[in-house]
Amino acid sequence: MVLFSGMEFLFRFLPIFLAIYYITSQKYRNTALLFGSVVFYAVGEPYFILLLLVSVWMNYILAKKISLYGKKREYWLAAALLLDVGLLVIFKMLGAFVGNEILPLGLSFYTFKMISFQMDIYKRTIKELPTFKRTAVYFMMFPQIVSGPVMRFSEGGFTLEKRIYSWEQFEKGLYFFILGMGTKVLLADRLAILWKDIHTIGYESISTLLAWLGAFSYSMQLYFDFWGYSLMAAGLGMMLGFPFIMNFDHPYASRSVSEFWRRWHVTLGRFFRDYVYIPLGGSREGMGKTVRNLLIVWILTGFWHGVSPNFILWGLILFLIIMMEKLWLGKWLQKYSILGRCYMLVLLPVTWMLFAITDMGQLLVYLGRMFPLIGGEGIAVNSQDIVKYLSMYGPYLAAGILWCIPSVYRFLGKHRKHPIVIAGLVCIFWLSVYITVSMGNNPFAYLKF
Repeated sequence: MVLFSGMEFLFRFLPIFLAIYYITSQKYRNTALLFGSVVFYAVGEPYFILLLLVSVWMNYILAKKISLYGKKREYWLAAALLLDVGLLVIFKMLGAFVGNEILPLGLSFYTFKMISFQMDIYKRTIKELPTFKRTAVYFMMFPQIVSGPVMRFSEGGFTLEKRIYSWEQFEKGLYFFILGMGTKVLLADRLAILWKDIHTIGYESISTLLAWLGAFSYSMQLYFDFWGYSLMAAGLGMMLGFPFIMNFDHPYASRSVSEFWRRWHVTLGRFFRDYVYIPLGGSREGMGKTVRNLLIVWILTGFWHGVSPNFILWGLILFLIIMMEKLWLGKWLQKYSILGRCYMLVLLPVTWMLFAITDMGQLLVYLGRMFPLIGGEGIAVNSQDIVKYLSMYGPYLAAGILWCIPSVYRFLGKHRKHPIVIAGLVCIFWLSVYITVSMGNNPFAYLKF
């Protein structure tokens, strides 16, 4: 049931929950949402529901202490951070040595929500402590518990006594939900098969062209998987009276790696900016400390994604690229936009290989295939394999490239009430359902994270 594109969620949980939610008077809708979220999480993660409930309760108790005036507020904040960061570190380490199955569902996302809540209480960004129910809904609401976004308490309508509901907002939420579902099922899941095929063949047995095709395919697959989830989560939130939360801002239209990471997983980037980078001094205290602060942010970003060496290396490589852009390359990339886009579209797939391949030996083999003259792996093993896989996956890659263009997304949004667009959305929904039933449902890439 934890998969938004799964049949149990679409045809059992969601319609029953929405009926109960809207039958309930506005005064008690937070109660209905909290209860529904507990049921949603407990069905998907029966072993860790108690951990989540205890974390919510302990964070609220600590937030009460932090909200008081006095000299001990810093100590209570430190205790809250120790609790939340400690929980994340312990399970990340266990996941690395035991397996990802031991990671609680949504841990990386709800702990970051808890940290941001405690920091905002301490800084008085949240003017007064909300009720336990509102706080618990913020931490646990089912549209965001699985994979975020890392929304702030102050930006989600949680401070309102009564949220604003309208058919217009519900309809728009349904539009985003269907777009997200199609992005996940019709694009991400299909491109995932190409990446699995390459893994099955063996990296040492693919040509250079197929290695690059795999890198481009994985780059789109990961984007469509996470963006699809984010659109579905935002759509569900709008159906429940919350505002739309943008988590991806067409990152593949960027002109540099730095810009890409401002547009990719926007809420996570803002979290690190506001709660790590700026408190450390940001870029206000000279280039030396700016370099230090960025290095800390990217090491933490790598660790947040996983503790295996490839994730730490991935974070360090991105840090070096961003520093290079910050020092001298960035101005040229912004000035010559075509050069910037080509540079970004070639470099990003290479960095995603550091993210995708956890085994360092296999990573070197794959990079050797991408750069045969440097890696010494030979120019091609089977030079015709690219023809086979382009013929099989070309339509999905072409559709993916089209869907990465911001103007296509904006055009659909502008004309979402046109009969042709509505008919297209109906087709996307039922085709996604058909494929899910007939071919199975792949979990979201960030499900156990």
